[in-house]
Amino acid sequence: MIDAGFENKTLSELTEACHKIAVEKGFWDEKRNMGEALMLVVTELAEAMESYRKQEDENFKEEIADTFIRLFDLCGGLSIDIAHEIAKKAAKNKTRPYKHGKIC
Repeated sequence: MIDAGFENKTLSELTEACHKIAVEKGFWDEKRNMGEALMLVVTELAEAMESYRKQEDENFKEEIADTFIRLFDLCGGLSIDIAHEIAKKAAKNKTRPYKHGKIC
């Protein structure tokens, strides 16, 4: 079941919503350990890789979503305007050479 309240949200709105849920569920009761928080993002990516390897398409998509949820929560907790940071980094990447100058 999809909560329509999460459809068509901006990155800022998703950040706020994901962080709010994490706070409500107690994940921010104490100061977050940044190493642990970042490794939880990596764990979600590892779970996505495992689902991809097993060709479990629905679970793969769920694990990718979990990755974004963890990132949005982290950005919310750290007051990072991720929409701004993505726009800034994309503009920087646009100026870089083809394949960032690497020969592959």
